[in-house]
Amino acid sequence: MEGERRVAVVLPAGGSGERLGGSTPKQYCPVLGRPLISRTLEAMERVGWISDIVVVVATESVDLMKNIVHRYGHKRVTLVEGGVTRHRSIFSGLKAFIEDHTLGPGLQKPEVVIIHDAVRPFVDEETLLQVTSAARQYGAAGAVRPLVSTVIAPTPDGCLDHSLDRAKHRASEMPQAFLFDVIYKSYLQCSEYDLDFGTECLHLALAYGKTRAKLLDGPPDLWKVTYKRDLYTAESIIKDRISKHLCIVTNIKEEAVQIGFRLHENLKFHIKHVKAISSSMCKTVQDVQNIFQGQCYNYVCINVKDSDLEESRKLIDLLQAAHAGACYQSVVVSVHLSFPEHCGGEMQKLSELRELAKESQKSDILLYGLLIHFSKEESQLEDGARQAATIITALITDRNPALTGQVMVA
Repeated sequence: MEGERRVAVVLPAGGSGERLGGSTPKQYCPVLGRPLISRTLEAMERVGWISDIVVVVATESVDLMKNIVHRYGHKRVTLVEGGVTRHRSIFSGLKAFIEDHTLGPGLQKPEVVIIHDAVRPFVDEETLLQVTSAARQYGAAGAVRPLVSTVIAPTPDGCLDHSLDRAKHRASEMPQAFLFDVIYKSYLQCSEYDLDFGTECLHLALAYGKTRAKLLDGPPDLWKVTYKRDLYTAESIIKDRISKHLCIVTNIKEEAVQIGFRLHENLKFHIKHVKAISSSMCKTVQDVQNIFQGQCYNYVCINVKDSDLEESRKLIDLLQAAHAGACYQSVVVSVHLSFPEHCGGEMQKLSELRELAKESQKSDILLYGLLIHFSKEESQLEDGARQAATIITALITDRNPALTGQVMVA
């Protein structure tokens, strides 16, 4: 990448999370088994034109953040020790492009720097591109959202002084982007009061860099995780996003094809994108990665024999090799067919599934069992497929680790 066109990111992550409650700062709280800040880093790493990501952390959290970067394989990440306030931390992050810092050598100065919050994990590439392009044109740019509540100003004794017209004001959000020289020089010139009590980077660019930022309407997903309930909301959003694709893997045996077809037809009413493939087409890591362009985290694997885990084992081995759980937990529903002539003892025969589920969960693969009574009666078989589709949808939507290794019955 040419130096003059480089784009970098500064993520201040030194907050204590007082409003969240508890002893763990919110940026390190788990969201679907992974720290929130790791989710935000994922969003940045998906953008290929970002050259460097500087994460500014509190001194006492440096080792924790190093472990997160290593464990989840984050790339292009540089850690910098932060200050006691938000502005001082951002300033420390900007300095990393100018001079060596306590945790390593300085980085190459970018043309544009994006400032974002570590606790806003749902930023998308389109928004990042918009603020970056506007920063190149105007010197500074930031995402804004309409005010949802009226802002009022109280008097010193707690009475109403005046209110603001919501139509004329906006809520300042992240990300914000700046020509590097504009925002860095603004921090160099700003007062100690600004560094200690200020919160708005766009204001510094206006007051000290004489740069009027371009304000861009941002999408609704730019909200910030502030309270404990926001963590549950974040999990729900992620679950909804990764539950839209499902792949049904079946072999060519007649019974498997029959139940696979019926499941496909019923699951289409619950899940947006459903694809059925033969196990013969899913033999390599590349085959797995090609399913929905690598965006599939949900699988139904049909095993004809009630005690047979061969097909499910093969699929799990491929998912582990492809690091399918690297970004999000994958769900595998191991479907087994029960025949009337083999009644009795099916559940005991599936005890191996519990052991396989324990091993799979170490790789962020959630394995569930589903037993479908196979009948030659069309109406009974269709009823079973309909019930199975409902159970599968619930397992994919909830992604409950407590249910892994258990066998449901349709």
